[in-house]
Amino acid sequence: MQSVFGTLTLGTLLLLFSSTGKSQTAKPVPAENISVESLSDAVAPDSSPQNRAPAQTSPALRGNISGTILDRAGGVSVGANIRLLCKRQAFSQTAISGNNGQFSFSRVPPGAFQLTVTAPGFQVQSFSGDLRPGQAYLVPAIVLGIGTVQASVDVRASPADVAEAQIKEQQKQRIFSVIPNFYVTYLRNPAPLNARQKFRLAWRTAVDPVTFLGAGVYAGLEQAGNRYPEFGQGAQGFAKRYGSGYADAATGIFIGNAILPSVLKQDPRYFYQGTGTFRSRLVHALSSSVICKGDNQRRQPNYSFVLGSMAVGGLSSLYVPSNHGAGYVFQNALIRIGQGSLGGVLQEFLVPRLTPHVRHRKRGEQ
Repeated sequence: MQSVFGTLTLGTLLLLFSSTGKSQTAKPVPAENISVESLSDAVAPDSSPQNRAPAQTSPALRGNISGTILDRAGGVSVGANIRLLCKRQAFSQTAISGNNGQFSFSRVPPGAFQLTVTAPGFQVQSFSGDLRPGQAYLVPAIVLGIGTVQASVDVRASPADVAEAQIKEQQKQRIFSVIPNFYVTYLRNPAPLNARQKFRLAWRTAVDPVTFLGAGVYAGLEQAGNRYPEFGQGAQGFAKRYGSGYADAATGIFIGNAILPSVLKQDPRYFYQGTGTFRSRLVHALSSSVICKGDNQRRQPNYSFVLGSMAVGGLSSLYVPSNHGAGYVFQNALIRIGQGSLGGVLQEFLVPRLTPHVRHRKRGEQ
C-alpha cells in the first residue's frame, strides 16, 4: 500500500508541475524514473554561497578598539589619520586622533583587524590584532617615525663650466706624448669657448716648452740654409732667426686663435669628424682653414684664420729683412692657409693614432 500511495502522489505532483494553466495533454512519466532527491532539487530555493546573504554579527558580539598616537619625541600626535580594516568581514572605519592623541572605534565585528596610521611628515605605521567577541581592545601606543624627505635638485653646469672641463681634456692631447695638440676637439658637440678661455688656451700653447723648442729648430734650419743672410751667422744670427720665428708663431696663435675669434665669435679649434666616407672627411679637413664653426654652433667662413694669416704676414714684414709689400703679405697668408688645410688632413687621418691620450679615451668609449 505504501509503494502504491507514493507512486500516485509523485505522479500527481508531476502532472501539476507540467500544467501551464491551460488545458494541455500531460504525458505520464514512469514513477520508477523519479527520485525524491530530484524532486527536492526542483522545488528547493537556490542556496548557493554567492546568493546567500552575509551573516550579520550580533551587536552583543561586537567590540571596541582604542589607542594613542605618539610622535618620535614621545608627545601626542594630533590629527593623525587612522584607518581600521577588518580582514574577515567587509568592515572599515576611519578616525582622527584627538587633542590627547587618542582614537577609538566602536561596534567593531570580532576577528582579525589592521590599523594604518598616516600623518604629514611621518612614516606610515601599521598595527594588526585580533578582536574577541565583546572585547574592549586597547592598542599599544603607536609611535610615528620621521618621514623621508625626497628632494630633487636640478643642477646643470653652465656652458662655460662644460667648456672648461673639455679644455682640460684637450690639454692632455700630445702627439707622441710630447707635441701639444690643444686645438683639436674629438667631441661631437663641444661647448663653445668664451673669450677668456680662448686667450688662456692661446697662452697655454704659446708658452709650452715644445713651442719654444720648435722655434729653435726652425731657426737652426734657416741658419743652416742661410735664409735671410742679413741676419748673419753665429749666435747673433741664430738669435735673430729664433726671435723672428717665435714672433711669427706667437702672433699667429694670439691673433688667429684668440683675438679675432673673440671679436668675431668663432671657434679656433679643429672639429674632428671621424665618421662618414673618406671623401666627406677629406673635404671637411681641407676646408677647415677657410670654414669654421661659430660660437653659435653654425658653420661659417673662417675669417679669423684668414685675416690672422694676413696679419702675421704684415707684422713679419716689420722685423724680417727683404720681406716687404703687399705681395709678401698675401703670399705668406696663402702659405699659412695651405698649411692649415694640410694640418686638417693630418688631424683627421693620422694624428689621433699618434696621440696616446686620444687612443685610450676612445678605447674606453667602446
